[in-house]
Amino acid sequence: MKIICIGRNYVDHIAELQNERPTEPVIFLKPDTALLQKQFPFVIPEFSSDVHHEIEIVVKINKVGKYIDAKFAHKYYDEVTVGIDFTARDVQAKLKEKGLPWEKAKAFDGSAVLGDFVPKTEFASLDKVNFELTNNGTPVQVGNTEQMLWKIDELIAAASQYFTLKTGDVIYTGTPQGVAKVNPGDVLEGFLEGKKLFKVQVK
Repeated sequence: MKIICIGRNYVDHIAELQNERPTEPVIFLKPDTALLQKQFPFVIPEFSSDVHHEIEIVVKINKVGKYIDAKFAHKYYDEVTVGIDFTARDVQAKLKEKGLPWEKAKAFDGSAVLGDFVPKTEFASLDKVNFELTNNGTPVQVGNTEQMLWKIDELIAAASQYFTLKTGDVIYTGTPQGVAKVNPGDVLEGFLEGKKLFKVQVK
């Protein structure tokens, strides 16, 4: 399975990191080894002293597709969840400074958390869904999909122009503002419309 990630899809997050607003979706990949196994803690890697949490809406692809039109993209996923794209911000800053790829900062082992998937039919519209990340019980990231620059169906269409989407692939759709450093002892919990879909301990 592929883990397709979208960067800079929320205006407030772009501003907090002082990034340039993109004219098309920013796409990068994580390998399947980035997936943090359920019930496992997230262990801060030795090569970073500034790993940030980034909560995101995630969709799971349910059939093979290529060159998908946005108006048909809704047929390519039935389930949705929330997840975390862990980012070694200090490593990323050095790579960006040199114009190098981000993989060392974004695609390391355990850098992708996936919550429990729920049917998208539980929601009236995925274009206006609330989600939240708490750290030790305190809300740290609160977002709504209506804040997205590109909606889920548009992201699926965009990604499929470059990559054949296959059953089981997942797409992380970008993070709202509020990203911050995680520390040993933190307990991160992700919610979609108030329903808890994951809990991760940081070590």
